[in-house]
Parts: sequence; structure tokens; C-alpha cells
Amino acid sequence: MIDRQTVDRIFAAADIVEVVSDFVTLKKKGVNYQACCPFHNEKTPSFVVSPSKGLYKCFGCGKGGNAISFVMEHEGLSYVEALKWVARKYGIEVKEREQSPEEKQRNDDRESMMIVTSWANQYFVDQLRTPEGESVGVGYFRERGFTDATIAKFQLGYCPAKGDAMTRAALEGGYREEFLVGTGLTIKRETANDRSGGEYYDRFCGRVMFPVHSLSGRVIAFGGRTLRTDKKVAKYLNSPESEIYHKSNTLYGIYFAKKAITQFNRCILVEGYTDVLQMHQSGVENVVASSGTSLTVEQIKLVRRFTKNITVIYDGDAAGIKASMRGIDMILREGMTVRCVLLPEGEDPDSFARTHNATELQGYVEEHEEDFISFKTRILLGDAAEDPIKRAEVISSVVDSIAVIPEAIDRAVFVRDCARKLEIDEDILIREVARKRITMVDGQAGREAMDNQRRKEQFLQRHEGGGVSSSGPGFSPEEPASEPAGAVDLAPKLSFAEQGLNRELSRLERELVGYLLKYGGENFDFAMSPTEIVSMGVAEVIVNDLEMDRIEMHDPLCRQIYEEFARIFRQENRIPEVNHFINHPSPEVASLVVDLLTEEETYAPSRMWERYEIRVSTERERLGEAIPKAITIYKSKVVSPIIASLQKELLGIETMEEAQEIIRRLESLNELRKKIYEKYLRTV
Repeated sequence: MIDRQTVDRIFAAADIVEVVSDFVTLKKKGVNYQACCPFHNEKTPSFVVSPSKGLYKCFGCGKGGNAISFVMEHEGLSYVEALKWVARKYGIEVKEREQSPEEKQRNDDRESMMIVTSWANQYFVDQLRTPEGESVGVGYFRERGFTDATIAKFQLGYCPAKGDAMTRAALEGGYREEFLVGTGLTIKRETANDRSGGEYYDRFCGRVMFPVHSLSGRVIAFGGRTLRTDKKVAKYLNSPESEIYHKSNTLYGIYFAKKAITQFNRCILVEGYTDVLQMHQSGVENVVASSGTSLTVEQIKLVRRFTKNITVIYDGDAAGIKASMRGIDMILREGMTVRCVLLPEGEDPDSFARTHNATELQGYVEEHEEDFISFKTRILLGDAAEDPIKRAEVISSVVDSIAVIPEAIDRAVFVRDCARKLEIDEDILIREVARKRITMVDGQAGREAMDNQRRKEQFLQRHEGGGVSSSGPGFSPEEPASEPAGAVDLAPKLSFAEQGLNRELSRLERELVGYLLKYGGENFDFAMSPTEIVSMGVAEVIVNDLEMDRIEMHDPLCRQIYEEFARIFRQENRIPEVNHFINHPSPEVASLVVDLLTEEETYAPSRMWERYEIRVSTERERLGEAIPKAITIYKSKVVSPIIASLQKELLGIETMEEAQEIIRRLESLNELRKKIYEKYLRTV
């Protein structure tokens, strides 16, 4: 682990302009620099680098961060790997904290295994130039249509058919047995076998080799294909799990595809090694393979680092399609967009790419892709025919997939579309999706939503036809006629006023969090009276004021940032560094922080103002007025919906005792609102 002092030196040395310029051609524009974004295709530059803030931001695709996060995003590196990359650029010696003997041994072993797999990869490549390798290995690759450029790019190779040839070469080269066995390259027999000539056996003996690269490009494992026709021999053999290789965390081809995935904002998912190679050779490079196994959450999150859009290409194998559908639900659960493409009968990605160039491939995908829900519905309905039991199973399966989609709007769109295709009442699908989410996703939140819906329906039934009294202050019931009876939506139906309030709360919370991030460690002067001015800390004022009234932020991301900030401020008695949030494990948090720090980059003062020497005060100069005002306005907005909610509740009660309790709470809240208003008047 890199020690704190070294990390600070790296951040201090990292010049955002110099780092970004290693990958992007920047042009100076005012105090900032501009370029076309390296993360998506664009003709008009929207990528801005701010030397003063040490940040980059693309106002097109939304990506942003500091020098370290840029290297992470552009090169697909981990946080530590990016730190080391920047350290090498500036000649900084990376000092890591002293590790325990166990940690040191584990890291030494991992590095030794990496060295062994790197050596083995070169050994397999070299074997292609031997007579056996030329005849068997190169002959196979030629048969599959791979060019020399493709063979070299993916470092394809061949393992000799002599039982322990690779192992003997490794041992003679000084590589230790334990790491050859640990990586799965060598199988050690229990007893020596005289017939084979020794106690070792090469796992990939007589196979053509496909090395598996990590995200940073290091070889961590292998896939080997046999050329024997014996059906008892596995066609493909993969490296076993090891300290350096976890199949569930790896996608074949991700190292070669990451740049294109980012550029096109889409990842194409295929099944096997040769599918990836052939599509790359045809000019389509944003493609990875699951290597014939079911997708895992870790693999999906790996793709999500570069894009939220996945296109799955299927061949005509019906059994394979249905088996893979279960994995697609996991992609949907991660909030990603999934589209599917069915190739012509008898074709797979390998064969199809072999006979089509990049333009033809992309054209076919664009013409034939459809969203996964529609694809699944169409495929399953084709098997169900007119059988009512099978149709019911199809509906249930489609509902399962819709239910895992996190966005309520997306779910609503798919429900409406599927109701039409499945010829079933939309309200039934809505209720089924809601029921599934209660058990599958939302848990207690879902049950509370159902309870709220039930209470609402009871209220409407109680007052049906008789007109609803509006004597309760500020309450105006929604017109129920447009809402289908029994409809259940996990996202509560909000009036326009309520929706506007939520947006206003989010805006105010972003403002307060922005003040903490930008000026948390600074002080501002506040006029207590015309004759008394006090100096107050930004973080202390905001955190103390919100804690005093036990206010919890409405927006989930703002709440997460605020609570982390407040915890570090209280428990560690320091202002958290902005880089803590820019390099946050949550990409949503990191994105919001960068947005808040770069909001003013979209604004430039008029040249006319400069000509007439009109000076506008900076945000920092206005803190004494802005922060107290922002806090009091925010508090007033928080109190208002609570009062409105109690007023609604008051209309539905049946006992005087309940009514008195609510009235007491309303009086207390109205008194608090009055005090907030009086405080607000002092800030303007």
C-alpha cells in the first residue's frame, strides 16, 4: 500500500495539463484548455481542462476528474496503478507502507506468478516459429482466417505436444516449480510416470494458445484449444483459478477493447476467443467475450467502468440464447442498457465477421438490434405458440426481467410495450412488476410503497362521490379519475408541485454540498448586527446548522457526500480532501463532485463588462451572504413538505386523539418555519 506522504507528493506533482497532454492535443482558450473528448466521438470540442482547479470535464459525455482519475479512465487502470503511472512520469519514488510478512509474501508470490505467465506467453509465441508450431499452430490460425497482424496483436501461441516440454524449459530457465503449478501451467503428478518420462505434465500440451490479459495488459491466464478430434478431450481448456486469475472478474479482450468501448460508448458481448479476434480483424474493436461462461456481476461492473450500453450478439442456437438470458437480468439490475442482435441462421460472430467488413458489421447491428425485453418477449413467445400455460410462463419470465430494472421510467415504458405485445392488461403487469420488486429488489421500501398506495385508495373510496372537504390548510387532493383502479407504482405519484419541490430541494442540497467541497476549510465574515462581524468556518456552519435540526438530505448522492464529509470532519477533526471524493469508489459520487467543482466553467463574463470595468464579485467573496441564506432557504423547503404531509394525513384520521396529536405537530412545525423565515430576513 502506498503511504500517505507519497500519495500527497504524487498529487502535488501531477500537472493536469501535462498529464492529459500525453494522450490528447490541448488548445489554450482563455485560462483553460480545450480538446475533442477522448471518451466519445465529437466534432466540436467540449472537453475542458482547468489548470487552476486541477480538473478536467467533458460537457458532452459528462466524464470528469483530476489527473489521477483521467489516467484511470483513459488507460483502464486501478487507483494504485494510476498513482504509480503518474509517479513514474515525474520521477517520484513510490514508497509503500511496511507490509506484514504475510502481505509481503503474498505480493511477492503474485508478482512471481505474473513473471511466470509473462515468460510462458513469450515461450508459446516463440513456439509458432518451430517446425511443429508452423505446421500445427500457424496452420490452425490460417485455417481460421487470422492474419499475422492479428496473431501478433493478441500474442497467440502454441504449446508443444511433448508432455513436459514447457515445464522443463521453465525450470531450466530458473523459474520455480511452485509458481508453474500455482498458475496452472504445470500439473504435478503424484508419482513419477516412467512412460511419460517424468513427474510434470504441461496442462496445455499440444494446444494453440490464447493468452488472457488483465485490464492493464499483463498476461494472467491462458485458454488452450486442442486440435485433436478425440471427443473425450475437452475442446477448450482454461487456466484454473489462482492468486492472479479470477475468471469471474475477467473478460477476454477487455485490454484491447477498452479504448474503443469508451470511444463508441458501447460494448459488444460475444461468447468465445475467436469471435473477439475475428471482429477485431474486421475493424470492430469494442468487443469482449465471456469465454463461454455465464456472466458475473464483477464482469458487468468491469464493463460499466467504460460504458452503460451493452449489445449482445447471438447466433441461432436457441438453447444457448435461453441459457444466456439469465445473465442478462444481472446487466439490467446494474442499471445498464442491453440490446440484442440475432445473427442469420448458421452464422456466429466468428463466421459472420470473417465475411463482412466493419461497415457491414456495424450496419447489420444497427439494423437488427432491439432492446432485451422486446427480444426476450419475441423469442419466448415464438416457442409458446397458442399454449396458454406456456404464454403464462413467458409473461412471468418477462416480468422478472422488467422488475430488476432500477429506473421507474424505464420500467413503465417496458410494461406498456410488453402489455401490447403480450396482449395483456397493463394494470396487471404493473401490479406484477411491483410485487416482484418487493421480493426481488426493494424489500421494505417496496412494502411501504404498497401500504401507501393502499391507504390512498382507501382515502379515495371513503370520499368517493361526496366531495372532499378542503378545510385543511394547503391541501388540494389529486383528481383520481385518470389513475386506473388498483394500479401500483413503486415510485409515488407526485403532483407537479411536489415534483417541483423535490427538484428545488436537490438544487439547494447541491449548492450546500458544493460550498463544502470548494470552501469547507475556509472562513467567511458574517454580520451578526450592524456593529458586530464574526469570522465563521464554512464547514462548521453548514454541518452544525444541519445537525442541530437533524436534517437528512433528500438527494441520495448529496446525502452520501455530505454524510462522509461530516463524519471525517467530526471524527477525524479535519476537512476531507476533495480528491477523496473525486476518486470515490462510486462513479456517481465522483461524477457529481466534478460537476459541482466545474459548474462555473460554462460561464464567461462578457467582454463588454471588462471594457467598462464592471466588476462582478466572486463566489468566494459572497460566502458571508450566500451560505446563511442557502441554509435558511433549504430548511424552509424541508419543513414545508412535512407540514403538507401532516395536513393530508389530518383529513384521513378517524379519532379526535389522532387529530389533536397531528395538530400539535403542525403548530410546532409552523413555529419552526416562522423562526426560519425570521432568520432568512436577517440574511437578505
